[in-house]
Amino acid sequence: MRMPPELPKPHEWKIEHLRLAIAAAGVALWAWNVDTDEFAMDEQGFGLWGISGTGKVTFEELSAHIHPADRDRVRAAFTATRAILGPYESDFRILVDDEVRWIAARGQGEDFGIVGRTMFGVFLNVTGRKQAEESNELLAGEMSHRVKNLLSIASGLTAITSRSAASVEEMSTAIMERLTALGRAHDLVRPLPGGQGDAALLGDLLTVLLAPYDDFGAFKGRLRVAVERMGVGQSSATALALVIHELATNSMKYGALSAHTGTLDITSESDGEDIILKWVERGGPHVDQPEGPDGFGSRLVQRSVTGQLGGTIDYRWDEGGLIVTLRLRRTRLAV
Repeated sequence: MRMPPELPKPHEWKIEHLRLAIAAAGVALWAWNVDTDEFAMDEQGFGLWGISGTGKVTFEELSAHIHPADRDRVRAAFTATRAILGPYESDFRILVDDEVRWIAARGQGEDFGIVGRTMFGVFLNVTGRKQAEESNELLAGEMSHRVKNLLSIASGLTAITSRSAASVEEMSTAIMERLTALGRAHDLVRPLPGGQGDAALLGDLLTVLLAPYDDFGAFKGRLRVAVERMGVGQSSATALALVIHELATNSMKYGALSAHTGTLDITSESDGEDIILKWVERGGPHVDQPEGPDGFGSRLVQRSVTGQLGGTIDYRWDEGGLIVTLRLRRTRLAV
């Protein structure tokens, strides 16, 4: 059996071994003359900073590559290193053409290890770590914002439903159904990596919201969605989920979805900056236009469409069934 080569003992390490280890770790070496302010870096350091040439640069020349928002802080930090007791670390951004890189400068303060008026330290490229931290912070902030929004919506739905429900059981059912619809919408709208934003496709959103109602009927596929491919943002997805839920609930009670052979088609057409959604019910019982004041569900739909979506909604009760026309602004749907 062939044995692996034995590693050299620490006292046997050679300069080239150390250089290989430093290069593999992505460590850039620097030296700073505290009297002349001259900076010397190895080849890896010049590559990290995106500066051509090797050898020495002045601290001012190096500072020109630091992000403007960090420049004064970094200058002050380097000046203060001689007064720092023990090791120090400073993270800052540099600009390399159009790229932003995060650098960690590490060394030893209080003139520890100073040789010939020169201090020594290392630069590390910590861009990946910083980007991951920023992504986590954005995600945490996004989730906090969403939770607050959902709690606010749930509180409002509870308060208004309690005033219109005839019994505790009716109130409980109505609230749970509406919150479930919101949950299905939010399952689709998630933050995407790399700052791509968050959105759901309109067709996917409508299909998921209506999927539970497709189980009540004589055949599958009686709910058909054929709309253009476009994104729906988080806020609009919440409002649209409430609207679709209310329309589907009414259809289950009184319209086409209450009949085993009833059908529902949702289509779209473009009109300039607007998108027009058509909700067409067929095969259900004859339904007359309701009289009297609107119920809570109708008021909720109207408020969601006009207030949150910045659009209009129109109902037409004809002999074939209910037709609902939603005219929505594309710009409002995207947020």
